[in-house]
Amino acid sequence: MTDWFTGFLPFEAAWTLATIIDILVIALPLMLAVAMVIYGERKIWAAMALRRGPNVVGPFGLLQSFADGLKVFLQETIVPSAANRGLFLLAPIITFTVALVVWAVIPFQPGVVLANINVGLLYILAASSISVYGVIISGWASNSKYPFFSALRAAAQMVSYEVAIGFVLLSVVMWTGSFNLSAIVMKQHGHVFGLLNGFGFNPLLFPMAVVFLICALAECQRAPFDLTEAESEIVAGFQTEYSSMSFALFWLGEYANVLMMCALNSILFWGGWLPPLNIGFLYAVPGILWLLLKTLTFFFIFGWIKATVPRYRYDQLMRLGWKVFLPLSLFWVFLVSGVLMFNRVGTDCAPSERVYPITTAGKARYPTDGACRQTVALNLEKRP
Repeated sequence: MTDWFTGFLPFEAAWTLATIIDILVIALPLMLAVAMVIYGERKIWAAMALRRGPNVVGPFGLLQSFADGLKVFLQETIVPSAANRGLFLLAPIITFTVALVVWAVIPFQPGVVLANINVGLLYILAASSISVYGVIISGWASNSKYPFFSALRAAAQMVSYEVAIGFVLLSVVMWTGSFNLSAIVMKQHGHVFGLLNGFGFNPLLFPMAVVFLICALAECQRAPFDLTEAESEIVAGFQTEYSSMSFALFWLGEYANVLMMCALNSILFWGGWLPPLNIGFLYAVPGILWLLLKTLTFFFIFGWIKATVPRYRYDQLMRLGWKVFLPLSLFWVFLVSGVLMFNRVGTDCAPSERVYPITTAGKARYPTDGACRQTVALNLEKRP
């Protein structure tokens, strides 16, 4: 797209315009998807409770989410008199913005990604950790004890489960040798017996897929980990004092985060845009449709859990994060690294034989092929 705009614009202007269009191509469908998945989740809950769910506004109730959005848009934004007005209004903006920016590195299919950076996973961890500030600021700026209690709970919960998620991601990074999400997807091609695409089919990595799914529920503050919105204890959590569009931004940010976690689970463990089976005719389906199908499958699981699993107590929530998932994920890092060292994936060189680079055409590179023992030995003989 940048090349097309350079035909009649300077390169800087062409690149800026193309980037803005790419951002809108991701952000606008994402907002539409958020509205529709809210409707879809309400239908899931209704079906599991033997109710009808939304069925009045629009055909089959499809316009219910848009009617709810119009309603909150037309309501008055109420700021408590004792609240810090600036921070009170800034908090939902932070939450909503962070929920959007993490999508910049999500690959939808080969080459279809806004920013194909080599540290995509680190970018997601760094950006998502900022959302804690939106929660804390909203609870503190409300100048009310119940939102403040909820904000403290949410901060402790998000930090606790981010630690376990970090170790889970470290297992995947060690197995693939890359932080790039596109590279991680391609490493899953024919991963099991050359037939199954996805680390989730690997018995060694499947437990980490389960841990990541549960940690994603806690990170998004979804049931059974929605202690920040436990109505019986703290009214409605850190959102208690919010109304109108400020509340809607929290709402949209939450569901955008849920969709992102579902997409990330699909990308890290279940092949991303690749079909589940490494069979030729399945690749005729566009990769973005496979990713969408897997993402919606995980979203159904999120809704299913919310409709059926009772809420944890707060002490159970923290014990699960610190005493179960943290030791388990840390042990799995050692287990995966031990298996990789035992099998020497990608090379048969000992670490001591890979200290010195091979010089080719004036450029230094480190050996990664199976013949690196002899190559390094020859290189060391020539080294002054």
